[in-house]
Amino acid sequence: MRFFNTAGPVQCEKHYCLPPLSRFNLPEILTLISQEKYFVLHAPRQSGKTSCLLACAEYFNKDGRYYALYTNVEAGQAAREDVTLAMRAILYGMLQRMEIQFPNRISSGELEQIILDNGPFGAMTTFFTRLSNRLDKPLILMIDEIDALVGDTLISVLRQIRSGYDTRPLHFPSSIILCGVRDVRDYRIHSDKDKSVITGGSAFNIKAESLRLGNFTEDETRTLLLEHTKETGQLFEDEALASVWNLTRGQPWLVNALAYEVCFKIEEGKNRSNPITNPLVMEAKERLIQRRETHLDQLVDKLQDERVRRVIEPILTGEKFEQNLKSDDISYLVDLGLITQERGGALIIANPIYQEIIPREL
Repeated sequence: MRFFNTAGPVQCEKHYCLPPLSRFNLPEILTLISQEKYFVLHAPRQSGKTSCLLACAEYFNKDGRYYALYTNVEAGQAAREDVTLAMRAILYGMLQRMEIQFPNRISSGELEQIILDNGPFGAMTTFFTRLSNRLDKPLILMIDEIDALVGDTLISVLRQIRSGYDTRPLHFPSSIILCGVRDVRDYRIHSDKDKSVITGGSAFNIKAESLRLGNFTEDETRTLLLEHTKETGQLFEDEALASVWNLTRGQPWLVNALAYEVCFKIEEGKNRSNPITNPLVMEAKERLIQRRETHLDQLVDKLQDERVRRVIEPILTGEKFEQNLKSDDISYLVDLGLITQERGGALIIANPIYQEIIPREL
């Protein structure tokens, strides 16, 4: 039996899901790829970014015109400012992925020699060049968790990608997708090496587009929930369907977590002969808040950030403030998924569950 997924990439054979390729404008991405563009895909935490990247990689590999490689660079985060250690972790992670997708192109011994010969500020460029030279089709590279990297490690990755850009597609990846929470242009990177603050837009000035993965729509939320009904026969009452949408406003993790709690954890909901009612949904919501699941715990942690507090606190007090706030601060909170900005410019907390949690913590 499938279930609502709250941890890791979605697998539609195991989880109730919306087809990941339907979550964004696929024709737009196909156009960018055909034009050999480098671009950014960003969205708040646990919004389905990784699932979408993996689906893209599978799509392009099946298409037959490209090689597509997904890689996650989060392993480099643990090294912090040790660029040598971080680059080693990142490149060996890529090599492991390569061995799954298209093996025997570069050996671990050869990679080690590349690192020794070129150092942390040149090894990635050489690695990408050597790999591209050995492939008989253009390479699409998808780099996930790019903003997990910090300082000179992040600067080194961005600059090395930029340095080989003009040699694509024969000698460097034809297209690269950088994926994270924020648009690269908004990064403010502290460089110990240069003793300065460097913007992401400066270090990566070859970006063609920035695409944002949104929340589920109301129709998508309903479609996902009714996958459970199709599979088990258990009905969602209309009021319960509306309540899930109203409480979450389509935030993907919240939708799945609320549905999992009500259908697979609460005893009354586990009985498939019982319909899912609004009181059950409200009980599930209280349980999630009280347990402070990882997603909600990360939300609370963000409230310690001064940039977050100086936007959130006036929203809670109802002050007239929008014109007094920095646009960068507003964009930062929107990218984190904490707030939304309405057409008239008014700022509101992103959904009612966050609206309950944030005042309690502040």
